[in-house]
Amino acid sequence: MSQTFRQPDILEIARSEGKVTVEDLARRFDVTVQTIRRDLTELADAGRLERVHGGAILPSGVSNIGYEDRRRLNEAAKSRIARACAAAIPNNASVFLNIGTSTEAVARELLHHRNLMVVTNNMNVANILVANPDCDIVVAGGSLRRTDGGLIGALTTTAIELFKFDLAVIGCSALDEDGDMLDFDIQEVGVSRAILKQARQSYLVADHSKFQRSAPARIGSIRNIDAMFTDMALPPALAASCTDWGTVIHQS
Repeated sequence: MSQTFRQPDILEIARSEGKVTVEDLARRFDVTVQTIRRDLTELADAGRLERVHGGAILPSGVSNIGYEDRRRLNEAAKSRIARACAAAIPNNASVFLNIGTSTEAVARELLHHRNLMVVTNNMNVANILVANPDCDIVVAGGSLRRTDGGLIGALTTTAIELFKFDLAVIGCSALDEDGDMLDFDIQEVGVSRAILKQARQSYLVADHSKFQRSAPARIGSIRNIDAMFTDMALPPALAASCTDWGTVIHQS
């Protein structure tokens, strides 16, 4: 396979799996590791990937990757995480689901729950849950972000402050090694902080790719999260901190 056709496929693998390794790509494409290293270097030079030891990841920085790319990223892992999270959400509860592809996956797993009230600032979540006739849906109004169907801003925060939720389920764009939840949009961060403040319990849904990225705005620490649902083991130091903080880690 020529370089012209190989590099788009490498990008697609990175989007679906979060990371690519030199050895795995060499096996997949039946080429030498030196060839793959050249491909990754060229993709990194073009800003499409970020080189790490042994491979490459999707680039991090001050702007998020595209919404459709995020939706395809680690789809199977997000589904497993969502099922585990939904299993921990009881019937007869009030729940907030915020912006993100992981929370949308949770919404799909709530289609058979009974007597729910779901408040959301995510138009995609609202549209998913329309299919559950036993779920009351409240959309927290605000400025619509067309790229992902999110509602943000002062109006959203004001609407959230009218509620006290049994449970909040949130996502984040990145998770720092010290346990800080990070995002790219400062307005979205303000909304996420308001959500956590109004929740009796809070869950974080985040696949392993969030450990491989960075973002500039801090939501808060997972020391204040009751449970985290993820697909891989946390770094040892962070796992030990979660034990000290009482944050329960569910790995699916």
